[in-house]
Amino acid sequence: MGKNIVEKILAGHLVYGALAPGGEIGIRIDQTLTQDATGTLAYLQFEAMNVPRVRTELSVSYIDHNTIQIGFENADDHRYLMSVAQKFGIVLSRAGNGICHQVHLERFGRPGKTLIGSDSHTPTCGALGMIAIGAGGLDVAQAMAGEPFYLACPSVVKINLEGRLSPWVSAKDVILKVLEIFSTKGNVGTVFEYGGRGLATLSVPERATIANMGAECGVTTSVFPSDDLTRQFLRSQEREADFIELKADTDAVYARVETIDLSRIEPLAAKPHSPDNIATVRSLAGIPVQQVCLGSCTNSSYKDLVTVAKILKGRIAHPDVSFILAPGSRQVLDNLARDGYLASLIASGARLMENACGFCIGNSQSPQSGAVSLRTSNRNFPGRSGTLDADIYLVSPETAAAAVITGRFTDPRDLAMEYPDARTPEKLVIDDSLILRPDDADRNGNIYRGPNIGAPPVNTPLPDTLAGPVTIKVGDKITTDHIIPAGARMKYRSNIPRYAEFVFENVDATFARRALANKEAGRHNIIVAGLSYGQGSSREHAAICPMYLGVRAVIAKSLERIHAANLINFGILPLAFADEKDYDTLGEGDELEIAGLRTAVAVGESLTVANKTKGTSFAVRLSLSPRQKEMILAGGAFNVRSPK
Repeated sequence: MGKNIVEKILAGHLVYGALAPGGEIGIRIDQTLTQDATGTLAYLQFEAMNVPRVRTELSVSYIDHNTIQIGFENADDHRYLMSVAQKFGIVLSRAGNGICHQVHLERFGRPGKTLIGSDSHTPTCGALGMIAIGAGGLDVAQAMAGEPFYLACPSVVKINLEGRLSPWVSAKDVILKVLEIFSTKGNVGTVFEYGGRGLATLSVPERATIANMGAECGVTTSVFPSDDLTRQFLRSQEREADFIELKADTDAVYARVETIDLSRIEPLAAKPHSPDNIATVRSLAGIPVQQVCLGSCTNSSYKDLVTVAKILKGRIAHPDVSFILAPGSRQVLDNLARDGYLASLIASGARLMENACGFCIGNSQSPQSGAVSLRTSNRNFPGRSGTLDADIYLVSPETAAAAVITGRFTDPRDLAMEYPDARTPEKLVIDDSLILRPDDADRNGNIYRGPNIGAPPVNTPLPDTLAGPVTIKVGDKITTDHIIPAGARMKYRSNIPRYAEFVFENVDATFARRALANKEAGRHNIIVAGLSYGQGSSREHAAICPMYLGVRAVIAKSLERIHAANLINFGILPLAFADEKDYDTLGEGDELEIAGLRTAVAVGESLTVANKTKGTSFAVRLSLSPRQKEMILAGGAFNVRSPK
């Protein structure tokens, strides 16, 4: 029986377990990436491991999230990241060089390699034929120390793309169609592998858009073949030597096969407040638009921005529209400028932002209150933009450009013009001067630590009896943005006691105070949640900050992969209702108790939760590998790790 692409790469990197879907495996990691919002904590954890030098083929530290420097905190963290990179042999991409996923795709990604990154959109590099997976910072730190990355062996879903996209329809519409089919729920433990004759019509940047937003489906990653278009892309980056051909065997087997006819897709949009709330752009026509944000790691390639520049040439942004432009990398910006397209975009009224995550994470360009904002980014969770009552729609660059012109939702096919021909040049101007490569002479350098940087807290061993209140009860699709806010609060990411003050800030502003009071009184905090708890960002702060506040368990209808792994890493029990109906019986403030916990976890027995307030009980599931059981019993990964 033949192998698919996922099996081929995993088999070549397998160091633990067997390639049987559902079982735990450990794989060797070739490359890691971090960004400054999650990387500071990852490197603090790496320091604590006492490893003198990174043990991967390549580790890259990007400064791309918190580039707005109001107060000293972000600047101090950037200096810390620079000093850590020099000391431990890590490549540093300086602020201004671009968004990690765009830059890694351009300069470092290689077919057939494995990559994990402390950002949930690391799967972007699956466009090059990599196994590229988002993970918590502690998992990335351990990979840098030479340890395997552990995950549930995924089942592989084949998505065959047939036909060719019609004019005014783009890769963003393809992934929105995928989200319409698969939704954001129920895809944990799955990888999307793309194939079909339609792949020959999609460039690597277009494939990257699709791979990037596969994260919104909750899949482990998305993978494309490495083919002639991959070679062409690497040649344009002066990296053709990195090319290898990689494709599935003709008799490869998949858990499911889905076929999408590209010619039947039309312009789509994700409506508030979820990436899978899909509608046609035509059905939304006429809705007034106050802001358009073009860029992010999803749609900020040279081709994306040239397409918009050609659509807008000779036109001025509608008076009601604030038009924001954030190129994905310095390389994109440089080539746009050299080819005249940047001047054209600015002449159309674009407000040029940094080559950074900016508007996508809500730390700049928050829309006005009650605004409709069209964005080419990947997430539209409530409040993520920085404005709680804004309506955020996710759209293609073409649909964004149409709204810039008209001031309202407009199907770009209704613009009175021909679809522009925008192609990436065969040879781009390459300038890596903002990429700092470590020198052996830097090994003995000092690490800079500002006053906002502190050692990550460590949990205590799992108690035999867990007892405490349902400190908060939340519904379905609770994201890591709900749990720990992004935006302006992210400057405290290196200061866990301070950052923990904002846990669930936009859901229940009293949570942190109540949870800390329970902890100080010797009581355990329990979170109760619905479906898909922990969607979104890989930020492990959504686990470590609740841990700091005394949260010992999350009981949910289902949990998302990265967040569940982060909970285990920091000693929090990720429990699932055996019967989802029991969720309805629980109320905030109910006193719960689980007795005989250590024995039950160690031997894998079922767990019963007693509701002391209501005199009832219910069953929960705890699915842990032997390795994870050891971590949970010890109170987290750090408590079982031996120094090296």
